[in-house]
Amino acid sequence: MALISSILRHAKSHSSSKISTYIQRRLFSNDVRKENIVIVGAGIAGLASALSLQRFGIRSLVLEQAESLRTEGSSITLSKNGWKALDAIGVGDELRSQFLDLQGVVIKSDDGKELNSFGFKDEDKSQELRVVERRVLLETLASKLPPNAISFSSKLSNIETSENGTNTLLQLQDGTRLSAEVVIACDGVWSPTAKWMGFRQPKYAGHIAFRGLGYFPEGQPYEPKVNYTYGRGLRAAFVPASKTKVYWFVLCNSSSPGPRITDPSILRQQAKELVRDWPVADMLNLINLTPDDTLTRNPLYDRWLWPVISPPPFSGRTVLAGDAWHPMTPNMGQGACCALEDSIVLTEKLAEAMKSKHISVEDAFKAYGSERWRRVFPLTVMANRIGALLQSENTLICAVRNNLLVPKLKPRALTKHTNYEFEQAKRDGR
Repeated sequence: MALISSILRHAKSHSSSKISTYIQRRLFSNDVRKENIVIVGAGIAGLASALSLQRFGIRSLVLEQAESLRTEGSSITLSKNGWKALDAIGVGDELRSQFLDLQGVVIKSDDGKELNSFGFKDEDKSQELRVVERRVLLETLASKLPPNAISFSSKLSNIETSENGTNTLLQLQDGTRLSAEVVIACDGVWSPTAKWMGFRQPKYAGHIAFRGLGYFPEGQPYEPKVNYTYGRGLRAAFVPASKTKVYWFVLCNSSSPGPRITDPSILRQQAKELVRDWPVADMLNLINLTPDDTLTRNPLYDRWLWPVISPPPFSGRTVLAGDAWHPMTPNMGQGACCALEDSIVLTEKLAEAMKSKHISVEDAFKAYGSERWRRVFPLTVMANRIGALLQSENTLICAVRNNLLVPKLKPRALTKHTNYEFEQAKRDGR
């Protein structure tokens, strides 16, 4: 009776095809399905990892708790290192053709005074910066995978190690049970897998980001540059993404994350109130021209991976990647880039272990953790500290920032961290 009741409840809110899948899963819920590699989460890290494994001829199953790709939100900043990772998995040029190559930056104070401006390629011609729509990025990655590679409506409810310690047992909310030889957990900032491994919860950074994507059907009027404005405890920027769209954000201080707000009319009003008194009419116009489905409000979190104190990013044959392991604030624009880097480094080491048998999967994960920790820990800390400086409400600190630090800022300070070389590429002489 309980099974029948569960099926009837499910039938009220789902299509016939999903009902059929659900019934099959429940009827055979006592069976344990065996999989070689399971990736938890169809976000940037998860899809990139699946696509990267595919280039080595290795199949994986991606579990996504939502009913479809989670394409809500606006855009993601991708620097040179992110594009290098996208090139490695074969989607770089397809995405480049849709988004503008940003040439430089203009930084102003909240009274409209220009503090600094320069080109990103002034000191390094190889630099590349583009703002990519999150929806387009995810759909592009997913389109390169086989039709059955992503299992939607597959929410993880429990994870444990098998009795023999070689496999990981995954229990889904609908009763499905999987036994995986390898699990790559890309399940986001609030990763249940990270919690299972003993990681502490991410810490609130004290800032909230309002974001959106202004739409100009007849063509947007701006040069391909990042336009920053710094105030006291508040900053904003707008960045042309494509010929018709302009990404913008407003960051404000808040003592607590506050309630979750999804009503676009409230989000629009709150974002406009923050910058209403600034002499930057572009921001108000952009917010007004933003479609409801790209408006978001996100409290910012991170987790510092202290040496010795923090657990390794793996347990047995389960490993973390992207935000699940190292959530970071967006102040250096490296969250998505580092997730893409993770996917390349992890899958190359895993493929070597699975194909050559010269090293074990556990040794591959250990090498991945060691190589990536040296990269992501300093970036996470640096992003947090830069955010604290830029969001300062202290009059003296703001004066030093605007009159001394920002005017002396050089392109290299904003781009040197993007000059990342994959260890495999170094060994191969690429």
